This record gives sequence, C-alpha cells and structure tokens, in this order.
Amino acid sequence: MAEDGVTREEVLAALDRLSAWPDMARSPQIVRFLDYIVKHRLDDDIQSIKAYSIAVDVFGRSADFDPQSDPIVRVQARRMRQLLDQYYAGPGAEDSVRIVLPVGRYVPDFVEHVVEPADVVDDEGSEPDLTPTARRGHVTVSWLVLLVIAIGAAALAYSLSTWGPRQDQQVARNGAIQQPSIRIMEFQNLTDDPTITAAVAGLAVDLVDRMQTLNFLNVDYGGRGEIGGQALPKDGYTLTGIVRRDPATQVNYQYSVLVTEVATNNVIWNRTMVVSGSQLADTNRIEALSIDITSVLGSARGPLHARARHLLMQGAPTGGESPYVCRIMFSIYRETMTAAAADRTQACYAALPEQDQNNGIALAAVASIIAEAPGNRDVTPAARLGRYREAGDMLVKAVQALPTSSFVWEQRARLYEAMAEHALAEAAYGTALQTNPANLDAVAAHARHLAFIGRLDQAEPLAERSLSGPTTIPDWYYGVPALAALETGDFSQAEQFADTYARADREVGPILAILAAQGQGDEEQVAKELPRVLEVPSFRAGGIITQLRRRITDTALLDRIRMGLAEAGVPQMSLVTAF
Repeated sequence: MAEDGVTREEVLAALDRLSAWPDMARSPQIVRFLDYIVKHRLDDDIQSIKAYSIAVDVFGRSADFDPQSDPIVRVQARRMRQLLDQYYAGPGAEDSVRIVLPVGRYVPDFVEHVVEPADVVDDEGSEPDLTPTARRGHVTVSWLVLLVIAIGAAALAYSLSTWGPRQDQQVARNGAIQQPSIRIMEFQNLTDDPTITAAVAGLAVDLVDRMQTLNFLNVDYGGRGEIGGQALPKDGYTLTGIVRRDPATQVNYQYSVLVTEVATNNVIWNRTMVVSGSQLADTNRIEALSIDITSVLGSARGPLHARARHLLMQGAPTGGESPYVCRIMFSIYRETMTAAAADRTQACYAALPEQDQNNGIALAAVASIIAEAPGNRDVTPAARLGRYREAGDMLVKAVQALPTSSFVWEQRARLYEAMAEHALAEAAYGTALQTNPANLDAVAAHARHLAFIGRLDQAEPLAERSLSGPTTIPDWYYGVPALAALETGDFSQAEQFADTYARADREVGPILAILAAQGQGDEEQVAKELPRVLEVPSFRAGGIITQLRRRITDTALLDRIRMGLAEAGVPQMSLVTAF
C-alpha cells in the first residue's frame, strides 16, 4: 500500500534510486534495512516493522534478541535518516517521490514532492502581465517585506554556519576541553553456545585493564548495565558489543563493537572481527582482540579525542588548560615535528601546576622535545650532548614516576636511538611494547629503528600493523614502507612513501626520495630533492654520511645512500666532513 497520490511503482522506483546512490550502496546493511521496511510498508505488513523483526530478519540477530541491550536497529535507523537527508538535499532534490523515516519509528512514509519551477511562464513562453501592484521598477511594500526577510534569512544562515566554530572557540577559551570518559559494557553472547560465555565476558574486563593505564582516558566497567556506577559526563562515551555466529559461515564467531557518544547517541566508531572456535578457545585470542581495539581507542589520534584534536589543530587554546590538553598537543607535535608545534606543546606543559609538570607523562613528553629540538640549528656536538643529558635526566624521573607507562619507555627508546645507543634503544622499545602492545607509535618507531639497524625483515610486519589502524597516520610511519619498496625495486611506490616520510624526517626522507627517483631515471625529481638534503644543518655541520651513521648502522643501506648521493653530484668530501 502506498500513500494517497503515490503509486507502488513510484515508491519502488524511488527505492531503486536510493539503493543505487553510491553513498547508500556502500552500506549493504542500510540498503537491506531500507528495502525491508519499504516493502513491508507497501504490503501493509506494518506489524513486521518492529525492532525485533528488523534485527532478526535484516541484521541476522538470534531469536533471543533484546532491543534494550543491543542498539543495532536504533543505530542503523539513525544512520539511514542521515543518509536520506543527504540524498534529498543533494542528488535526490528533484525526486518527485521521497521515502521518509520519521524520528521515533521504523515505518516509512512516502511523500509526493512538488518541485517548484524557477520562473513562472505562460503557455506562450512569455512572462505573465504585471498587475498594477507589481509593476516593473516599482518596489511595493510586499517586495520590501520580502527583501527584509531575505536579509534576515541570510544573517541567520551566516550565524548558523559560524555557530559551530564560534562555539568551538568559546569552549577552547574557557578551557573546556575535558579528558574523555568511556564506560565499557560486558559483551552480549547472542549465540547458542554457553561455552564461550567466559571468553565473551572477559573481553570487556581486559579492555578496561588496558585502557585504565593510558593516563589520558577515564575508564570504568559497566558490567551488563545493572552496575553502571556514576552517570557518565554528557560528553562521555559507552562501548558495547555483541558476539554472534558469523552469518557467512555459521561456524565462526563475529565480534561487533560500537562506541556511542552519550550526548548525541551517535555511533562514532565500530569494528567487526571474526574468529574461529579454536581461536576463541585460546586465551591469547581475547588478548589479541583487546589489543586490536585498544590500538584505536587507546590512541591519542583515535576517535575519542577527535573533538579535542580539531580544536587544538585550529590553534584555539593557548595551552596550559590541563595535562590532557598538553598530551593531545604532543600527539599533534609528533605528527608534524615542527618547531611551532614543539614550542606550543612545551608552553602548555610549562603552564601546568608544578605537580602536573612532574608527572611521568609530562616529563617524558618535554624530554623528547628537548632531545629532538626540531628546527634548532645549534647542532654542535657539545650542544647536542647537553640536550641529551637534560632529556636523559628528565626521563629517569619519568620512569621513576610511571615505571609501567608505555609512552614513557617509548620516549626513552627514542632518546637512546638519537644517542646511537642502539642496544639500549631496542631494550626500551621492547619494554614499551610489553607494557602496552597497542601503542602504535611505539610499534612504528620500533619498526623504523629495526630497519635502520639492518633488520628490515623484522621491521616490515610491525610497520604493516602500525598502518592498519583507522586512526590518523603520521607521516613518519612511512619510513619503513619506503625502505621496503626500495628493497623490492618498486621505485614508484618508494617515491610516494618517501615524499610523505620526508615531511617528518628532514635527514633520511629526502635521501630515500632521491634513491627512488634515481631508480625511475627521474633526474628532474633528483634535482628537486637534492637541495633539501644539502640544507640540513646536521649534515652541513659534520658531513652527510657521518651524521647518518648515528642513526643507521646498516652498512648496505649506508653504501647505497653514499653511491646515490655521489651519483646525484654531491662531492665526496661533503659526505664525510662539514660543508
């Protein structure tokens, strides 16, 4: 049955257009959901358009589905409404029949949409005669009113368009960027297999244990919902999950995870993972699932920190609001490696109360910036040694304050690497990953170090893992992929990775780009990259290869760099002495 004035054929045609729209087609579940409710509505089978029926028939939930504990239908309905709004505001603006899903229900409406013509013309194609009250060249009262309305509407539109940014700026000025809170609920076992109950329940507990040690998240355990504890802040989040039989095999198990924002009830992140029964029986598998989830949600570049990052990358606060704000600033610095980001992050930590400045995270972050000194042209050995000594003293205190912090050990490993203490760096990276295997920055940094010391085969799997997370990927993650592509002779891919990596590593990045360009016979690109190498202060102070030996112990790679630079026209003396 269709609405008055709208035929079944018109509704089905509207359904076909929506299903074919690329933004809708990218979500097969939404397409099946839409098809289900539209066709049941057309067949006048409204009784089947219920949350339970939709969950079972469309999303494959089991017969014991509980709409109160599993929000899948509400979440997908919200997504569908958003897509419908986008479609009819864009490619479907001229559609004569629209499918509408009212808020609070799953039964769709079919609405006839009349498209108003831009200009009214008579049958002869000419404009209609003007009446005396609407003569050309004469502004009547009615037109004046319309003009005022139009100006008011424009002002309102401008106000609304800038409301979000102005609100963001006001939030930032008020120091209202708060450390996010997340409540992790016990996963629901929707299978008929009671033997996996312990494995299902154990994942939530493991996630809580892992995330509570991160120092920039407030994490608590919500059980099955009956022990919720204190109410979450309005800007908090909940993590819920279910385990069911994998629809594709009916043998394996499918873990589905949702993170929902409390204030808006919007899903900000989701992930589905499939494991076999034998894998699930292995206790290490639950740990692997937990690490996989934490690598995203436990990252300072993850979805829980998106709002804070957005505000800070716009330059809103001046710093000093809280340790959390400074920690997010540091993650932005680590991505950009610019002097401006370093100065801003140090200023933020310097503005904290003394107690917070002596926190292990703060000490490690500031120590890392001091050691790296981005943009610092004072590269004499004495100055460098002084920076390393100051950073080392701070990291000793950081380890004493937080001996089990992966972040602290990662910064210590980076310092050892800069000091050419490669064995100590390897040990520190090992400790960082032992304390938190989900620390993707430590994974990527360890991979790069392994590649530079001649263990590219061990570095590649780590680099692949660091790139697999759906978080913002920093440029410096691409060093190992560039080296791997050079090794296999894929010079086009190597050049792409090296160009990205060069934005973060002024020393090695442009050199890898030169080697890739030479592999392709692209002399024009070599000529563009060479000045970037020759202007590096550390190279000019002591020679290119001399400086690189501090970072790279792989003699084969150093020889390749030496020959490549010599071929590009760099004098032999510039490779080993100041120039």
